[in-house]
Amino acid sequence: MSSVVVVGSFNVDHVWRCDVLPAPGATIAGRYSTGPGGKGFNQAVAAARAGAKTHFLCALGDDAGGALARSLAAHDGFALIAEPSNEPTGTGGIYVDAHGRNTIVIGAGANSVLSAAFVDNQRALVAASQVLLAQLESPAETIESALALARECGVLTVLNAAPANAPTSIGLLKLSDVLTPNETEFAALLGRHVGERINADDVAALDGNTLHSLCRKLLPGGTVVVTLGSVGAFISHAEEQLRGDTAAHYRVGAESAQTVDTTGAGDAFNGALVASLAQSPSASFITHVRFATRYAARSTEVEGAATSMPRMVPEPAV
Repeated sequence: MSSVVVVGSFNVDHVWRCDVLPAPGATIAGRYSTGPGGKGFNQAVAAARAGAKTHFLCALGDDAGGALARSLAAHDGFALIAEPSNEPTGTGGIYVDAHGRNTIVIGAGANSVLSAAFVDNQRALVAASQVLLAQLESPAETIESALALARECGVLTVLNAAPANAPTSIGLLKLSDVLTPNETEFAALLGRHVGERINADDVAALDGNTLHSLCRKLLPGGTVVVTLGSVGAFISHAEEQLRGDTAAHYRVGAESAQTVDTTGAGDAFNGALVASLAQSPSASFITHVRFATRYAARSTEVEGAATSMPRMVPEPAV
């Protein structure tokens, strides 16, 4: 079984479901539930359920949330390797409306102290993997160190540049072989690093050549996958590295789904993408994106974040 290392966050999610998202100053009725989340954990669960041998590096508090993370990882059959913290385990407050749209507030807790030294101590684990996936709910210097370690070990690096307001540097981006922002994150990165000001709501409507040009400015030597929600994804490769594809840029349409909750859809996409990359490294990149798109669509048909990840593996490469 091919191996994936995910570096990132675990949160205990507190979820309120209501007909409409509350406006400032409003008090409305809703339905409450709690469960596991955090972008890193969600993506690790997705990678494991999509068939990859998965190791998850994180930081946890000595509390019920930390115990929950360990128990759930064991149940899903992936290795959770946690740096102990005096901070409480991370938490998330999520509000979901009747259309599956959400608003989220994060209390980082232990996630904010995941250290570069702890990740560096996992060198042998990283070196034995095919892909390393990271997000930005952990300290930027830790994520940069993780990507640098993977690059040094010859391991494919994938950076999910989420959330949009997380700090990033050009150095961090350059360590990414594959960058996977959604349209909001893409617009934020362009404004921060390229000097291009675009509205996130307008990204999906841009023509392919324009999007490709913006992606090349953002990550000249790598692949950018801009996830576009209900309209699919846009893929842009460096001309010298097409990753088995025949075109430098193209779109992949979204899969139809009976959507009830989009909370973990982006995490589902990323976890499935790296699982497919690890298991079928010789397949064309579009094959991996199509699988990730199908996987993400399926995840929206079930309530929850980590708990919504389907057990669905990619077709073997021909």
